[in-house]
Amino acid sequence: MKYFDYETVAREAKIPPEKVKSLVKLMREEFPNDPLMCELHVLRACMAIRDGHVTVEDALKPEPSQVDTTETK
Repeated sequence: MKYFDYETVAREAKIPPEKVKSLVKLMREEFPNDPLMCELHVLRACMAIRDGHVTVEDALKPEPSQVDTTETK
């Protein structure tokens, strides 16, 4: 099911199709059980790229792992 038309925004941003597929894959990993959130984040990434806030390469970088800083006793 399609929730958002991120493909049009990706074309406006001149993001190559293989990079769009990579963005979708990355977001599916982040939101495996929520296709709406996945597409929303792909759309937002494409908009940020189109508007010059980030590069495609930056958008494709996975977020750093959460480090557990709690002390164990």
